[in-house]
Amino acid sequence: MSGPADVRTSLAAAAALLAPAHRAVAEQVLHAFDHAGAYVRDHAGRLADRGIDEPVPDLSWLALIDALSDHRLLAEFDWKEDPQEIRSQLRGLDSRPSVDPWVLVGEDEMRLPTDEFLHACGRHYGEVGAALAVLDIESDCYPVVCLRAARVQELTSLARRAGFSAWALGS
Repeated sequence: MSGPADVRTSLAAAAALLAPAHRAVAEQVLHAFDHAGAYVRDHAGRLADRGIDEPVPDLSWLALIDALSDHRLLAEFDWKEDPQEIRSQLRGLDSRPSVDPWVLVGEDEMRLPTDEFLHACGRHYGEVGAALAVLDIESDCYPVVCLRAARVQELTSLARRAGFSAWALGS
């Protein structure tokens, strides 16, 4: 079992992995971890959208998701999101691969349900050396990040050590 120091270190490492050019992401995550009450007060409006008005056990993980989203490094999809909207949001990520995987997406795939479409996207991203991963928040949505495929195992390991779950789409 990980202790608080291990959890804190893993959260900071996950933030650095997913947002290497944005120290503010790790700072926000650590603020939520170290000063949960102050973080809830500072981000009350945004947390209210998630139904949170007091510190919760996964607050630092949610802070990671929100900070990544603020820096265009994460897209959050509803369980019944339209494939065109998914495509648009993934193309808008600053972490998208330099080689466009969308040329590989077939017309039939654009009619798949959200879960299946996200897995198809993950397979196509893998074909260009990238990966899509879900940062699980135990909800009916998919917070999705894009990273180099070679770093997915590191992300899933850091998430697990911090007490959370992340997995690659399409694998």
